[in-house]
Formats: sequence, C-alpha cells, structure tokens
Amino acid sequence: MAITASDIEHLIRAGLPDAQIIVQGDDGQHFAAEVIDPSFKGMNRVQQQRAVNATLKAQLESGELHALALTTRAPE
Repeated sequence: MAITASDIEHLIRAGLPDAQIIVQGDDGQHFAAEVIDPSFKGMNRVQQQRAVNATLKAQLESGELHALALTTRAPE
C-alpha cells in the first residue's frame, strides 16, 4: 500500500506533536514537507532533519517512503 501525504503528516506529528506540518506530493513515493517546531530551536538544519527522519524511520528503511524533501525551522 502506498503511503500518503496524510500518513506522513500523522507520523511526523506523533513524534513532534507541537509542529506545524505541511506535506505535499501525491505519487505515493516522492513528497516534500515543511516542518516548523519549537524543539528545533538551537538545532542546526541537519539536526532538525534528523529529528524529522527519526519519526519516519520505518517507512524510509522499508522503502515505503522513497524520497522526502524537507524544509525545517524553529518558529520565529
């Protein structure tokens, strides 16, 4: 079964419940997500993206989610 943008949003929200999340993409494998989370304050972009990827680890490792372009930041 193909993963959906909604599935990705729910998985990220489970790990980052205070995040503002926008996920786009509808081909079942390639998505883009913008994640804005207060916990990112003081983190560099690599650390922020690792935090998001950790919420999707199983899907990334299994190949269910092939590609996810991430934009991350702390709120201003």
